[in-house]
Amino acid sequence: MPPLTTKLLLRLVAAEGEAVPVTRLYRELWGLPHDGQVTRAHRTQVQQRISELRKAVDAGEDSASPLVRTEQMLSGPYPESAYRLVPDRDRLDSTEFIELVNEATCSDPATAVVLLNRALGLWKGRPLQEVAESDFAEPLVRRLMGTLDTARGELVRAQADLGHPELALPVAEERAAGRPDDSAAAAAVRSLRRRVRARRGDEILRREFTGISTRLVVKAGDLFDQHDANMAVGFCDTFDTATENDVIISRDSVQGQLLDRVYGGDRGLLDRALRKGLHRVEPSGTEHVRDKPRGKRIRYPIGSVVPLSLPGRRVFAFVHCRQGNDLVTRSDRDDLRLSLECLWADVAVHGLRKPTAIPLVGSGLARVELELEQLMILIIDTFLASSRSERHTPELRIVVRPDDLHAIRISEVARFVEALDHHGQAPRDLRGRLLDSATFTAKGHAPS
Repeated sequence: MPPLTTKLLLRLVAAEGEAVPVTRLYRELWGLPHDGQVTRAHRTQVQQRISELRKAVDAGEDSASPLVRTEQMLSGPYPESAYRLVPDRDRLDSTEFIELVNEATCSDPATAVVLLNRALGLWKGRPLQEVAESDFAEPLVRRLMGTLDTARGELVRAQADLGHPELALPVAEERAAGRPDDSAAAAAVRSLRRRVRARRGDEILRREFTGISTRLVVKAGDLFDQHDANMAVGFCDTFDTATENDVIISRDSVQGQLLDRVYGGDRGLLDRALRKGLHRVEPSGTEHVRDKPRGKRIRYPIGSVVPLSLPGRRVFAFVHCRQGNDLVTRSDRDDLRLSLECLWADVAVHGLRKPTAIPLVGSGLARVELELEQLMILIIDTFLASSRSERHTPELRIVVRPDDLHAIRISEVARFVEALDHHGQAPRDLRGRLLDSATFTAKGHAPS
């Protein structure tokens, strides 16, 4: 619409359903005539703009219920035409905004969050901006700004009541920024920040991916303390479990800790669980005793996955490297990617819709020739790609040993994650730079 017609619309909006006489419309929008008299020619100009406005706002609508209506008012010795804009929430954002907020204040927290997010989604900046400096706009602008503050305050309370301080915090910060002298608003921000810090504990990176209903968490800690989550544990292609004297498998490796801390050091119990799961997997070959005198000799393909049942959760043992007859494990980026893709596919079937905790596979005692942050990004990238095709776990939790944190450029991981959209998709050039084609070799006794 032309600027003057837009101002006419906003003038009628500012009247909040009251009729405005044609002479007042002319004086407020066109200005006072030189002689102070609004003539027939002036009223005709207003009527022409009203016709233009009706064509714009009532196009395709029911002619029996026009948005702009004509009435007659007695403002002097003779009746005068006046125009009224019918408050319709389906056609006026300001009306819908106010009604949604009012409805939310009387609703339960979950419903309030839905209504308030819808209301705030209508907010496009300062209201009635084209006429905001006019006296007639001031009452509605003040009302809308007050309703905005109410909406933000109610959304903060509702999200906090639902146990989501991390969602309440940015709204509280925005509200406090608009109320610099409000000590209560500042105190609410401080309280929410304390709650978020307490909840996250050892978390060093978190990102919600709303488009695929999952989240990424990177935390410093002990993989075996994640009792609410499934665990993913990398194995070599022979599924060796012997830790005696750290010859075949190191006792300090993730597999060694799995044996000691989950299976109580009972190697036979772990081996039986692995054999049961491997019945569905076709071996890739068998070594002769003279070629491989120590350790297991049946080999399984890269990407083989065995879900081990624990009370209420699973341990996913998956092959991500090959163990040579010299007991040195070897892998490369393609093998690791394939193994992770197979892992996530199995988690989708057997993961019980629980969070999945995973260490930095390919690091630790294996000492692969790839930067730790590249390993982490590869884990994240494959997980998100899998989640886009099939929803399987609400959270990927990468658990890093505290002693390893200094060796990880976590800012590089954060940069990668920050560039992702809500579906976890990254710009191709960024993924290419961080996931280079370097081949890496594990030169320890056991992969991690």
